[in-house]
Amino acid sequence: MAPSMDFSRLWGKDSSRKGTPVVVTMENPNYSVLEIDGPDAAFRPVDKDRGKNAKQFTWVLFLKAHRAVGCLSWLGNALWILLGAIKKRLIFGQGVTMENEKSGRGRFLFRTILAFLLMSLAFLAFEVFAHFNGWHYFHNHGLHIPKTLEIKGWVHAVYVAWLEFRAGYIAPSIQVLSSFCVALFLIQSADRLLLCFGCFWIKYKKIKPRIEGDPFKSGDLEGLGYDHPMVLVQIPMCNEREVYEQSISAVCQLDWPKDRLLIQVLDDSDDESIQWLIKGEVSKWSQKGVNIIYRHRLVRTGYKAGNLKSAMNCDYVKAYEFVAIFDADFQPNPDFLMQTVPHFKDNPELGLVQSRWSFVNKDENLLTRLQNINLCFHFEVEQQVNGIFINFFGFNGTAGVWRIKALEDSGGWLERTTVEDMDIAVRAHLNGWKFIFLNDVKVLCELPESYEAYRKQQHRWHSGPMHLFRVCLPAIITSKIAVWKKANLILLFFLLRKLILPFYSFTLFCIILPLTMFVPEAELPFWVICYVPVFMSFLNILPSPRSFPFLVPYLLFENTMSVTKFNAMVSGLFQLGSSYEWVVTKKAGRSSEPDLLAAAERETKAMNHPQLFRGASDSELSELNKLKEHQEAAPKPKKTNKLYRKELALAFLLLTAAVRSLLSAQGVHFYFLLFQGVAFLLVGLDLIGEQMS
Repeated sequence: MAPSMDFSRLWGKDSSRKGTPVVVTMENPNYSVLEIDGPDAAFRPVDKDRGKNAKQFTWVLFLKAHRAVGCLSWLGNALWILLGAIKKRLIFGQGVTMENEKSGRGRFLFRTILAFLLMSLAFLAFEVFAHFNGWHYFHNHGLHIPKTLEIKGWVHAVYVAWLEFRAGYIAPSIQVLSSFCVALFLIQSADRLLLCFGCFWIKYKKIKPRIEGDPFKSGDLEGLGYDHPMVLVQIPMCNEREVYEQSISAVCQLDWPKDRLLIQVLDDSDDESIQWLIKGEVSKWSQKGVNIIYRHRLVRTGYKAGNLKSAMNCDYVKAYEFVAIFDADFQPNPDFLMQTVPHFKDNPELGLVQSRWSFVNKDENLLTRLQNINLCFHFEVEQQVNGIFINFFGFNGTAGVWRIKALEDSGGWLERTTVEDMDIAVRAHLNGWKFIFLNDVKVLCELPESYEAYRKQQHRWHSGPMHLFRVCLPAIITSKIAVWKKANLILLFFLLRKLILPFYSFTLFCIILPLTMFVPEAELPFWVICYVPVFMSFLNILPSPRSFPFLVPYLLFENTMSVTKFNAMVSGLFQLGSSYEWVVTKKAGRSSEPDLLAAAERETKAMNHPQLFRGASDSELSELNKLKEHQEAAPKPKKTNKLYRKELALAFLLLTAAVRSLLSAQGVHFYFLLFQGVAFLLVGLDLIGEQMS
């Protein structure tokens, strides 16, 4: 053992704090005073406040003041910008257009919200008048009606009568509805919590689908080589000018034997210029030896489902075993088929392999960041947990590989709803087919960058499932699958996650909460407004930890989107208005940095090989070149932002309720209503997402 080198024992043998302490004093006040009274003094912890002089404390105070002033200036600047936007867009209407409500249902919802707003303004004026007259009869969560002798004047009598009517008739009704919504809220929160526990268990146990051995090794005795199945790749698109080139390019570079692969570009564009551009891109890759064909329907019915159904009816499709589907903005990696198709081998019950989406523009603006939170939770938690434990989830419509036999056994693509992907998934599940979700296989795509595009997308995603629920409910009840699978489909997949969520979110936080400010006898509990929503938002953000700074904006934005989702849910459930309306989500045509580098490399190679369009005729090439020149010379149409009336009406309703909460000194309610009202105002003015004007 090494000898001890601790000389402090020798130094301190007879030193029981004897002797005279040494004190050194400097004339310069910038130096601190240090007192040494023993050999171990330098090694003992020193009080942090010792050694700090007045000048250091002054600098600390200056820094804190600077931060406070910076925060106040930032808030003031944000408020000034918001007021300027209100003045420009709402008062003067510069650079904006009003939202066009096509359906009577949308106009009815707006008029209902407007009626609530007008009533709340009237009640607020009445309450302010009563407050300044000293008529305070609601204290400590209880109402005290004054005696007849205490009533002064007819206005006072009307106010007291209103209090009695409010406490006896309005408050109980609101309380019953709020209790019902809170119960739904807790049930949905428990489902969300259970899904998160399932995801944690998958991570802890490292459970995921795996490929055993070499799936393409030929099974013959001589071992002549590898056996790759025949794969069909479909790219459905409609007027996708911004993204057609990058999607076709990515699919044509898939790592798969060329004689075992066929690519169908299914173009439903009604713009001839876009058709010519897509034809030119297909011709370019065809000359490179890629087995790719272009298809355009003369009769364009059924939207995407009709397009896919028409393509599957081709005679040559019978020679293929699997079909991979990519929407026009998706860019799969070259090894996509190598990572997905092998899962089908020795698994005859497997009908679908679904991959995860990854986004090239998730950090583009606040809207894309908030969308990324939702979709990360959807794939990481919902899809993965359902895929591992029950082998069923909703097909995402793209970035997946189907066994063609599973499609045929389930009835193929049907045009009865706008969610053909969920429709085929439900019918395949009822026929006993199993699904696999691969969380590690990611396909690049785009998120909508403007609120208008995102709003239309969400309307289709929430109206379609309710329409499908009406259509397929009898088939679910009469199917031969297990009872627990039927219960999962009806109660969880459709009712809880597609119907109950938008219903309670809109009703509880956008209608009941502001009403309770004017009917304080039916006040919502503190934990319903604060604790549970924040905790659920925290769980939603877990799959995307970089998004934690956006916890509060995410919570407010989800409540804001509940208006669109509720509107769409009612439309689909009762087949009203635009329940069967398909609007193509607007794309910006963004690519990731590796894609841009690869595109630059391809352009360099193309310049070195001028015979690229060798198989095309001179007339086609000249027509295509003229078309491109015309597009470059033509001025682009000016885009404008929109004003959304329902969101603006709800913004003023919530802000009015926030002012009313000040009279009751309800601090948490005030802040929630204030921030939620501002969130509705920002969305109503179209200040979130891409700015057009």
